Amino acid sequence: MKYPSTFTPETGGFVVTFRDIPEAITQGDTEQEALDMARDALITAMDFYFEDRRPVPAPSKAKPGERMISLPINLSAKVLLLNEMLSQKVIPAELARRMGVKPQEVTRILDLGHSTKIDTVAAALSALGRELCLSLA
Repeated sequence: MKYPSTFTPETGGFVVTFRDIPEAITQGDTEQEALDMARDALITAMDFYFEDRRPVPAPSKAKPGERMISLPINLSAKVLLLNEMLSQKVIPAELARRMGVKPQEVTRILDLGHSTKIDTVAAALSALGRELCLSLA
């Protein structure tokens, strides 16, 4: 998942915003620092969606002048899982039942701070009738 961002020059640096994820806003003194901060801001903003159990907006295509900022692959997979659970109105306890695991395991899967194997996220999506597919771009 790559989200378009806008780097706006300001006095003493750059302000970075994401039109798809308005919660993600940051700045940096240099362009490189702003780029590094943009990745962190995007990851941090995902916490708001997970905590509130709100669907994460899909990334839109970049417009001229925008830069695409990638979410790490494990977070992208967790975003897909959250969105699918919300779409199907499946609560974590129900997903745990379908997977044959304890509810605490699903809680850990949905925790962005917890390192989860991609196979585990794929199994959770499979329990929802979906298949996680990776591709090269």
